[in-house]
Amino acid sequence: MKNRLAIFASGNGSNAENIIRYFLESDTVEVVLVLSNSPKAKVLERARSLNISVATFSKEDFYMSEAILKRLLKEKIDWIILAGFLLKFPEPILQHYKNKVINIHPALLPKFGGKGMYGMHIHKAVVENKESETGITIHYVNENYDEGKIIFQAKTEVLGTDTPEIIAEKIHILEQHHFPKVIENLIINNKNIPSFGGGQGEE
Repeated sequence: MKNRLAIFASGNGSNAENIIRYFLESDTVEVVLVLSNSPKAKVLERARSLNISVATFSKEDFYMSEAILKRLLKEKIDWIILAGFLLKFPEPILQHYKNKVINIHPALLPKFGGKGMYGMHIHKAVVENKESETGITIHYVNENYDEGKIIFQAKTEVLGTDTPEIIAEKIHILEQHHFPKVIENLIINNKNIPSFGGGQGEE
């Protein structure tokens, strides 16, 4: 029986689409549901085009009811993947899916993490702080923003001439290359450290 994944996303959904496509022919993993807190998020359109079920919800539903958890259980979801999802995850779902909720963050945590640190906000901070490198962090989700146990990191060099937009593109390349592979390795091999990249991957 395949491991069933649900992806939560708030925006464009390029990572979500990449994960869906990666597992389309898999014998062991399948994405069955994409959920978003934004009814106009492009990720919903991307998912529908690939025949993946979608669901939207309000912030109130997410935190004040069990509707989302019930939907996940109804769909027999095994793993939850956050791909550009901006809301803090509620504890009842985290408790039910202990060590089964995975997030990707576009920085080398613990740097540039926490509430409000996402997308271009991070890349601008990297430039302003004159960082020599940045990257991605894939980690388990706990009750605090970006504080769950780190599963995998991959780095990229930051040049003095790099703009936040250039850094965003470098990060996008890392995300597209590594995220599906790390998910697959984690689920199939039950390993925290991917064999292809070690604790620190280089791109």
